[in-house]
Amino acid sequence: MKNLLKTVVILLLLINSSCKTPQIVQTSNDAYKLKENEQQFLNKPLKNLLKEIKLEIKIAYGKLDYPSYFAFRFVSKEEIQRRNFDETHLGLYIFVKEPITEWSNGKRPKEIEYQWTKEDLKKYGDFTVIEIKVIGKD
Repeated sequence: MKNLLKTVVILLLLINSSCKTPQIVQTSNDAYKLKENEQQFLNKPLKNLLKEIKLEIKIAYGKLDYPSYFAFRFVSKEEIQRRNFDETHLGLYIFVKEPITEWSNGKRPKEIEYQWTKEDLKKYGDFTVIEIKVIGKD
């Protein structure tokens, strides 16, 4: 009986771990996969899209515009400065329905001005995605 129970538990754990799909964005150039799968994220919360990004977001900012958008980069400012200026660095732009006021009105603290934080995820995670753009390459 104990062996049967152990076997069932192991099988359930294996099934559970194998059912999880890998994140869509494993490397920076995988960001184009988000655009390819855009319909999966439209009119859904931003946090759903961000769950699909394995990479660390090294630069982020929001722009109050019509529509407002978040720009994400997977390279640091230092990496950008080391590269040639004629190169186009990969940028992921997520357009949202709701206005982003903090970045545009200078209310964002300077020390985290271009960082994406856990607080940002809480604050903006429920914003509604309306478009995805990916520009450049890494």
